[in-house]
Amino acid sequence: MSAPQYDYSGRTAVVTGGSSGIGRAIAERLRDAGATVHVWDMAAPEFDGVSFTKVDVSDPALVKAATDGLDHVDLVVNNAGFTGPAVSVLEYDPALWRKIVDVNLVGVYEVCRNLVPIMLKTGTGRIVNMASLAGKEGTPNASAYSAAKAGVIAFTKSLGKELAQTDIRVNSLAPAAIESPILAQMSAEHVQIMIDKSPLKRLGTVDEAAEMVLWMLSDACTFSTGAVFDLSGGRATY
Repeated sequence: MSAPQYDYSGRTAVVTGGSSGIGRAIAERLRDAGATVHVWDMAAPEFDGVSFTKVDVSDPALVKAATDGLDHVDLVVNNAGFTGPAVSVLEYDPALWRKIVDVNLVGVYEVCRNLVPIMLKTGTGRIVNMASLAGKEGTPNASAYSAAKAGVIAFTKSLGKELAQTDIRVNSLAPAAIESPILAQMSAEHVQIMIDKSPLKRLGTVDEAAEMVLWMLSDACTFSTGAVFDLSGGRATY
């Protein structure tokens, strides 16, 4: 069975956290489909064919500066994020807890509030916000990450409704554990617990995530907005 083929020629995309993991897979797929891809990340990508701007998405000034260099945006993927350590609520360092929420949730807000006005000039576009199954279930010992990703889901619903009378669609993807560098922030025991919860008994792949996102960014995604799509290996129950 062959994978769908997409043509993003003439489209301009911004992918936050696009230097590695799921973000890299998305950026490379968009590049290969003809899009002009801008990667916003803290580390430069180790692959060709995209432009790079060093951006901490939780810093409003840096997001604005990166936005000022753009005059047209069709596609936005808010993928930047980090999980933090597996620590109980009572043991979590408050500063780190807030930083996780700032990057994973506030960063999505900052990027959208800067890029949506550019998209509104044409009234068309696609936004995909990376959520997580943790945002639906609430993962123990990952309270900051779970709370932030729950916020991403709710934010997506709000923005999707606000833009519903345009041709800008705003949706989110909620993966379960994906085999990517972000797992290095977790203990092997924590990762194994997530695998054991999956009916498919394996991690997802970055390519599987990118495949979902490519459809969500496409002109085929027309009647879904404010939605959350699961990529959970059968683990999601609602």
